[in-house]
Amino acid sequence: MASKEPLAYRMCPRSVEEFFGQEHILGKGKLLYRMIKADRLSSVIFFGPPGTGKTSLARIIAKTTSCGFEMLNAVSSGVSDIKKVCADAENKLIYPGGRVVLFIDEIHRFNKAQQDALLPSVENGSIILIGATTENPFFEVNKAIISRSTVFQLYPLTTDNLKSIVKNALEDKERGYGSIDVKIDDDALEFLAVTSGGDARIALNALELAVMGTDRDFLKPIRITKEEISECLQRKVVQYDKAGEGHYDNISAMIKSMRGSDPDAAVFYLARALYAGEDINFLARRITICASEDVGMANPNALLVAAAAQDAVRMIGMPEARIILSQAVVTVAASPKSNASYMAINSALEDVKSKDTGEVPFYLRNAVAEGMEDLGYHVGYKYAHDFEGHVADLEYLPEAMRGTKYFKPDGNGYEKTVIEYMKFVEMMKQKNKNIN
Repeated sequence: MASKEPLAYRMCPRSVEEFFGQEHILGKGKLLYRMIKADRLSSVIFFGPPGTGKTSLARIIAKTTSCGFEMLNAVSSGVSDIKKVCADAENKLIYPGGRVVLFIDEIHRFNKAQQDALLPSVENGSIILIGATTENPFFEVNKAIISRSTVFQLYPLTTDNLKSIVKNALEDKERGYGSIDVKIDDDALEFLAVTSGGDARIALNALELAVMGTDRDFLKPIRITKEEISECLQRKVVQYDKAGEGHYDNISAMIKSMRGSDPDAAVFYLARALYAGEDINFLARRITICASEDVGMANPNALLVAAAAQDAVRMIGMPEARIILSQAVVTVAASPKSNASYMAINSALEDVKSKDTGEVPFYLRNAVAEGMEDLGYHVGYKYAHDFEGHVADLEYLPEAMRGTKYFKPDGNGYEKTVIEYMKFVEMMKQKNKNIN
């Protein structure tokens, strides 16, 4: 056992058979499995969270392919490094087969010029690109490279996957702890698998720390308890990248949970965001938007609560802001829903953009200067408060838009009251029709 190397590095799978997880692409008969086994690889991009096997897959390919293999890291490599690999790939003395598998870790960190330097060699097939990224490649990687590659998404490892990886490390005599007597309690293994956030590297690092940090009695096995694992992990890891897709996925789930009237799910996604250090002002803004877009007139007070929360979290900050945000999220999620106001403004904007909507009626215009009334400004206006019910019989839309309905409440929550009031308005217009 090469003890100087971290356990996570030593336990990297050497073949497809030793790989745990990602059965959707590596199960027998699946596309990537067949490509590796047949050594018929084309350019691929592995996209997924840390510790899910992207680099391990590249190492497996390196060991199984008959092509040359080169590795670059996007953080430390430049255009000159890329051009050198591309030139070497076409040099028959260096690579008689004329093809090189090039693994680029963190490919999303390459700028446009660096990515463009790869294109000619990827295009002519002298470079078989393997890119690894934790960011969504459809946002971060050159579209020309994406179009020439197969994107494989890797998912966080399951609890069972992580248990198998840990057990394998404990049993492996060559690379793991199989040559020494290490026992892990069942509840410790379960806790380790659950709290590693789907990341094998975190699980193996915690296991290594627990083993190496235990005073060893050579007459007794090393016993790893839940308490020791908890100390080694310190805190649960949440797969949430504030600058990447995790950020967008989580906020999308929180908003859709509020819209779907599920306060439990909405608070859960709020908790994930807070735990990962999300900007509380960003969260407050999204809750306020949802209060208007998805609750609207079904409960107008939801917007007041959300707006008050936005001000309050700015003044108070964390950790107490979590309480205010929770109240706002629950208020929005537990309110009756209506998107009538949202649909109304969208429809009106579309008409303004695409139709001849006419002019503001002259009787609605102010005669702000002498002589303007002689031109018809303000003439014929009826002051609503002069009429019964404070409703005047007056058309407010331009003539070209008369009869158009933008606000269409369906009667959910407070909208029942709104609908009743609009009926009252129509009734009073009829009653006050011939009154000047």
